[in-house]
Amino acid sequence: MESILKDRFSIYNNFTLINEDVLKIDLHKLIKEQNPENNNVKIVANLPYYITTPIIMKLLEEKLPIESITVMIQKEVADRLSAIPGEKNTGAITYCVYYYCETEEVLKVPNSSFIPEPQVDSEVINLKIRKNPPVKLDNEELFFKLIKASFMQRRKTLLNSLSNSGIIPKEKVRELLEKLNLNENIRGEELTIEQFAQMANMLNLPLDK
Repeated sequence: MESILKDRFSIYNNFTLINEDVLKIDLHKLIKEQNPENNNVKIVANLPYYITTPIIMKLLEEKLPIESITVMIQKEVADRLSAIPGEKNTGAITYCVYYYCETEEVLKVPNSSFIPEPQVDSEVINLKIRKNPPVKLDNEELFFKLIKASFMQRRKTLLNSLSNSGIIPKEKVRELLEKLNLNENIRGEELTIEQFAQMANMLNLPLDK
């Protein structure tokens, strides 16, 4: 399609075709080259559904100088991205997206909109990059490690998930849960983002204080 697209858009001076792998390309460098002033940079895309999560996490974790991300993705994934942490239908990516963005569901796209029809419905969502995260963290890396470990075995309790991950010994997890007034049988998906933040911040301090 590269030669066809170049020919199709050759009459426009505001179009540049870049035939690269988005997961490998240096997006900081690309944005700097295409928009040196970093003015009103927005990402708009129809994402390949099978690598939706890696692409969105790359865009967020690299902390690009962008205002928003508007993408069409599988509806089931859109529901997870736009969920409120601690409520139903959440995953590790729910907490990550909520930390970085304010999410808005823009448009539901039924499978009948496509030829041939896929087996899933789609949805367009807008992720507006937050100027300030919703929680204060002493160690952002530890915060995300805790969240990801909590969802690696989502049917297990938070106590078992974290201790099995090797990040924290089981007794230390018990101490944390007790200090946060959380039941030992609680699962990671039941925690709010504020509770994960408290946990991460407490791990930077002696637990006996």
